[in-house]
Amino acid sequence: MKIDLITDSVKLNNGVQMPWLGFGTFQSPPGQVAEDSVLWALQAGYRHIDTAQMYGNERAVGEGVRASGQRSEVMVTTKIQPQQLAPHELERSVKESLAQLRLDVIDLLLIHWPNPRVPLSETLGAMAKMKREGYTRAIGVSNFTVALLDEANKVTSEPLVCNQVECHPYLDQDKVLAACRRLGMAMVAYSPIARGQAKADELLARVGHAHGKTAAQVCLRWLTQQGIVVIPRTAKIERLEENLNILDFDLSDAEMTEIAGLARRGGRIVDWTWSPKWD
Repeated sequence: MKIDLITDSVKLNNGVQMPWLGFGTFQSPPGQVAEDSVLWALQAGYRHIDTAQMYGNERAVGEGVRASGQRSEVMVTTKIQPQQLAPHELERSVKESLAQLRLDVIDLLLIHWPNPRVPLSETLGAMAKMKREGYTRAIGVSNFTVALLDEANKVTSEPLVCNQVECHPYLDQDKVLAACRRLGMAMVAYSPIARGQAKADELLARVGHAHGKTAAQVCLRWLTQQGIVVIPRTAKIERLEENLNILDFDLSDAEMTEIAGLARRGGRIVDWTWSPKWD
């Protein structure tokens, strides 16, 4: 059964619908490769495309979205570099992103990584201004801890719709997920199959066999069944199609618990010198 990902979505706290499945473009090289991959994803049925200033491929992503002829149906997310979070730099960089994308508006604008050198109230004030002036439809954050989520929600004048974080079975993100739920924010998982680790996992493969699914599909379903949006990335057309078919089966409570047991110390993949103190 092919899932209609336009209607199978989570309703954000600003009333906008975000599809459960998005297409990530991290490490998708600028130019024709990125443009083609976005176009293929949209032709396959994806309706959520995720990019970032840091990826350097916003122009190609925008080209792919326009080439699809489906702009009105697509949520495009981009993220502001941590070096651009002071109000003046943020406003300039957002306008540059919109010019690169060559779209009418950025659907969702996120802080890519927190920057302790810039007061969060100043950054979010500038983001709220970008929303009020029509550069973006919604704002949110990425790589925020529980403490940062609480601080952000205290100082923002516009609703923060989501927190995009690394999330997969090998990393326990229950505290962050609970905070998102408490604050009425969606949680969006990047690296949802742990950069390919899930595909070779014996437990996920065994569970998948029982449902006629692959290990990667089970991994993605484990996340979406918890109410977590996923944005896997792939350069293979067959993987695009495979990822689409994750909402037509349910994991049992026992299977969900067993998969959660894969979490381990050191399971985090993305960790930089500028990362916050993780929960």
